Amino acid sequence: MSTAQMDQLAQISNYLMGSAFVILSIAFMCHVAEWIAARRRTKVAAAVAAGAPQEVTTDHADEPPVADRFVGVAVSLSVLGTILLVGASITRGLATQRAPFGNMYEFGMTGTAIALVVYLVMVWRAKIQWLGGVVLAVCLFILGMSISSYTPAGPLVPALNTFWKYIHVGSIMIAAALFMVGAAASVLYLVKERAEARGQVSPVLDRFPSAARIDQVAFRVNAAGFPMWTFGALISGPIWAHLAWGRYWGWDPKEVWALITWVVYAGYLHARVTAGWKGRRAAWLALAGFVTFIISYYVINLFVSGQHSYA
Repeated sequence: MSTAQMDQLAQISNYLMGSAFVILSIAFMCHVAEWIAARRRTKVAAAVAAGAPQEVTTDHADEPPVADRFVGVAVSLSVLGTILLVGASITRGLATQRAPFGNMYEFGMTGTAIALVVYLVMVWRAKIQWLGGVVLAVCLFILGMSISSYTPAGPLVPALNTFWKYIHVGSIMIAAALFMVGAAASVLYLVKERAEARGQVSPVLDRFPSAARIDQVAFRVNAAGFPMWTFGALISGPIWAHLAWGRYWGWDPKEVWALITWVVYAGYLHARVTAGWKGRRAAWLALAGFVTFIISYYVINLFVSGQHSYA
């Protein structure tokens, strides 16, 4: 493939990435519109109960299906945005003649694509479209960080040029995608649980399942991500480091924070299984684990120098 063709593919990837960000942002706004429609519906119901004139309610008689249609549009746009994001990852890989996860920009782009695929599969199998607004918010946050750290298409750092890059980074990206969905569920759980405890569940929150159901989803997703993180960060990572740098572990900042992430999520799972930690404490611990992942992914790369600074 000529240099001109690779440059063209890189440009196409950039266009697809930008288009995906816009489409996913619109999908998120559709979820916001769904919540607004649900709130207005309750106000109309209250007006009817209070004996308001008929004309007060006629304009909003179709709001329940309108709210549901917003959900349908949001899911459809999420599918389109995910397809564009997958296309951006593929064309980026073709442009660089390698797997598209050699730096922060590519990791965020491809990892978010995997997270959205996981979410959409769960929508298909478990009907969790109620989680869409929060999942999209997390994904847009990660994509925004990726765009802010954009790196032009180019060859890999020599230390990365082994087959272990597919094993190590691939497993890390799948784990990160699951942690993203788990973090979204944990945030939603904290909001819903607090409202239920106060007996003040708003019309918006009433559209979501019970807090216990949300907590169960968060636990299952995080539990699925943990073994992938264990394998990627603590098994295949050290093997790759030995091949690249002649040592298995060097207490590099990236390695330290990967270990911290593992410890926090291990504590989360251990506390749930052995100590019966469910609900609020478990949700906060899961979010702490996700924060350590964000520090490892973004903060360490930008503000702390080390052997992993390229990633």
